[in-house]
Amino acid sequence: MAALARIALSPTEIEQFAGELDVIASAVAKVSEVATPEVPATSHPLPLTNVMRADVTEPAPDRDEILACAPASEDGRFLVPQILGEDA
Repeated sequence: MAALARIALSPTEIEQFAGELDVIASAVAKVSEVATPEVPATSHPLPLTNVMRADVTEPAPDRDEILACAPASEDGRFLVPQILGEDA
């Protein structure tokens, strides 16, 4: 399996994982015994519902009102300190 997945394993790792594969195969077999056509497959044990709100458009706030709350503005934009040391 590691070769198919193109995973390089050392001989020690191959020895370790070989023993673990039996445990994994046993667990899959137990699940297969329980999984019958009467039992629906689930991705989550509890029913989930979408909690997003409806997408409703609203008018945009007035730019001048927003800029009036800013510490500094210039040419209709927020004015912030230069941080990169580049000339604008």
